[in-house]
Amino acid sequence: MSGVPERSEIDAAYQWDLESIYESDEAWEAAYEAVSERVEELRAYEGRVTEDAATLLEFLELREEILREVAQVTTYARLRSSEDTRNQEYQAMSAKGSSLSSEASSATSFVEPELQSLSREEVEAMIDAEPGLETYEHYFDDVLRMKPHTRSAEVEEVLADLSEVTDAPSEIYSMLTNADLTYGVVEDPEGEEVEITQANFTKLQTKPDREFRKRVHETFYEEWAGVRNTVGTSLEKAVRSHVTNAEIRGYETAREAALDGTNVPTDVYDNLVDTVDDNLDALHRHAELKEQALGVDQLESHDLYMSLTGEEGPDVEYEQAREWVIEAVAPLGEAYQERMREGLDSRWVDVFENRGKRSGAFSSGTYDTQPFILMNYQDDIASMFTLAHELGHSMHSELAGDAQPWHDASYEIFVAEIASTVNETLLTHHLLETLEDDELRTHVLDEYLERFRSTLFRQTMFAAFEQEIHEVVEDDGALTPDAFDEIYGDLKGRYYAPVELTGGIEREWERIPHFYYNFYVYQYSTGIAAAAAIVDRILDEGDEAAADYRAMLEAGGSDYPLEVVREAGIDMAQPEPVESAIRIYRDYLDEIAGLLDLE
Repeated sequence: MSGVPERSEIDAAYQWDLESIYESDEAWEAAYEAVSERVEELRAYEGRVTEDAATLLEFLELREEILREVAQVTTYARLRSSEDTRNQEYQAMSAKGSSLSSEASSATSFVEPELQSLSREEVEAMIDAEPGLETYEHYFDDVLRMKPHTRSAEVEEVLADLSEVTDAPSEIYSMLTNADLTYGVVEDPEGEEVEITQANFTKLQTKPDREFRKRVHETFYEEWAGVRNTVGTSLEKAVRSHVTNAEIRGYETAREAALDGTNVPTDVYDNLVDTVDDNLDALHRHAELKEQALGVDQLESHDLYMSLTGEEGPDVEYEQAREWVIEAVAPLGEAYQERMREGLDSRWVDVFENRGKRSGAFSSGTYDTQPFILMNYQDDIASMFTLAHELGHSMHSELAGDAQPWHDASYEIFVAEIASTVNETLLTHHLLETLEDDELRTHVLDEYLERFRSTLFRQTMFAAFEQEIHEVVEDDGALTPDAFDEIYGDLKGRYYAPVELTGGIEREWERIPHFYYNFYVYQYSTGIAAAAAIVDRILDEGDEAAADYRAMLEAGGSDYPLEVVREAGIDMAQPEPVESAIRIYRDYLDEIAGLLDLE
């Protein structure tokens, strides 16, 4: 039986270097105890923050000192727990870290209501009186902007204390799907048993044997059927918490509340969904090309991840992938490229899947640490693109951390998903330009088309689903597993009109953790649209455009997302980036159709 190794069986060279944060779990415990005792120092400023400029600066500097250490403690524990979700010691550490983070948030919850008791003129006078406050100008502007939606200090403290409770649906879902749930075992075409995991499901859906893909698909979603009531309840509670929080803060909808947190107009969301909906014929053509390429009478759900080449792509081992990714980012400048290489040599990446490891991939870290990338590398082209994606996030953090003070370094997801996708797009261009192997080039082109499909179209479909399920609750409706199935199935049917939906695909909503993240997924779609425009500009204009893009990365969170992206010469308030990205998708579909002699 093909199985997943234990973590102890994986070479340390392919594991991230968490000892760079704390040399041991005992050192973490000591740091945890020390910073836990300091959190109460913050409460001493309650009611005093705005008494004068010197006191305000003193508080802000103390808050930074303590919260930076809290971030270290919580990040280390969370990353350790991600290594093996079965490890109860690390799960307990992660829970302690989460509680500490909530406690620190509660201990500082008074500051924004107190600042909002001031007028803009009074805040400006305090800045004039204390020059050290000048670096906080964007922070002050953001706080004052949210004044209509911030409640009293007492209510804000209660809301902060409740964060552990309101986060519970997501945490329960994570433990269920990563630690407790198994996804079945199937027999491959050679007669060997293969264990299905969240990490390998998509790869198994690219295997050439259609009956095998069907068995994998049906087995996987049958396992989800067994927990549909649990997952349905957890998602319903998450949606209700989003809606309730929006109501408490005086918003008309949960979506408005979620987007206002980053000052992104809901028009950007509507523009995305409407523009994609108007161009679903491009996605339909992709599906029709797959049907031709596979030589089947009717494309079904288990065929959607298949390559247009009709076969599994060539293996790409990790060492080769990292070299290609490094080469691909050369247009961003030598300093960017070398810093990425140094990071990979410094064990930024936890590379391979192990039993109990959290599924998927992410980039994490703090202002004071190196980046840490979790992967479940599968020796394929898709994993290579995921590596490029996560390195985009990590390099973003590095450049923003260098250029900005702590309070302005953290960037919004809206910008983050551009940085990651720029790397993917550069990788595509590099490989199509340099590879002499026509088969590999075709697979790279196909991979980009797949990632475009699954990012722009699929994530926009998720965004539409998220909006619909929140509207049900806002209209006093009931969200049951059947309701989720119906809403999701209808959307899937419209987006993939040429496909016969089979094998329990209407339950796909159960396996998407992003639905717990409160209107998060649309930013993947806006990200790939902006990335396509940025890369076109860099390839056309060279160093000047690359410098503008690096300026965007260096800006971090020093301005609102739409303004930060404008640093790179892109206006996401307009439909053009989305329309332009879809035109590129159409062109690539034409190109691969010609290469494969498809209509």
